Amino acid sequence: MSGLESLYQELILEHSKRPVGKGILPAEGPATASHQRNPICGDEITVQVRMNPDDTVRDLTWDGAGCSISQASASMLAVLVEDREGGMPRAEATALIDGFRTALRSRGTILIDEETYGDAEALSGVSKYTARVKCAMLAWVAFEDALNRAS
Repeated sequence: MSGLESLYQELILEHSKRPVGKGILPAEGPATASHQRNPICGDEITVQVRMNPDDTVRDLTWDGAGCSISQASASMLAVLVEDREGGMPRAEATALIDGFRTALRSRGTILIDEETYGDAEALSGVSKYTARVKCAMLAWVAFEDALNRAS
């Protein structure tokens, strides 16, 4: 295993052991949730988002159970939203989801950009294993659905 693969493996394990954003949002206004399940492996994720009046994502939390890839991916997504001071605009969140989906469906031909996706770059190798793509996408699909349902 190369040094980079080892680092990626450590990042995935670290996020799955010490997840960011895991838990239920405190009752501070309305939130929209989406529950997604991978019927193949049984992974489940519920993503909850709270929007600002200016249509930016104020909070993203999640809860669920599953493999280290699905749990790490949810944590990495939460970090991306959390790191946006003032909230993440809906259009940017949608573009982030679309870009992540495109990279994961590329079978390794498109790498996830560290500048844009931070630690989620560690999931680039998942795209080579189609059975694992759904694991990595689970939280992102839930986020997309919650965004679509949020008013």
